[in-house]
Amino acid sequence: MGKVGYFEGTDSLVLAKLSAEGIKTVPISNAVDNHGRYVNHLTKGEVDVVVGYLHKVVASDGINVKPSDILHACTVHNIPVLLVAPAEVREKARDLLDDVGPNISVVAPSEIESQIMKHL
Repeated sequence: MGKVGYFEGTDSLVLAKLSAEGIKTVPISNAVDNHGRYVNHLTKGEVDVVVGYLHKVVASDGINVKPSDILHACTVHNIPVLLVAPAEVREKARDLLDDVGPNISVVAPSEIESQIMKHL
């Protein structure tokens, strides 16, 4: 049916529902949390979409990495990425992502499941 790569902290009820519907879920790491496969090692066709909260790709103090660096493989391989942030800060969130590719979207928590399904 499809594969969803997810960063740590992604809504577990959404992931459970996807699993129950036969959609595979693959843990993805931002290289700091060691949650799963490093996002920058993804290749074309490995997952259909990546989902996670915005803070997973926005570097913490002391780490000099931009969101475009963390999501480089997704941009190169045109893997859609859905970054979750509250609707009321969507524009601010998008501004933090400045130079990421057009395949990177900011979605509200209520939109996660429907947006994932659009890419499967």
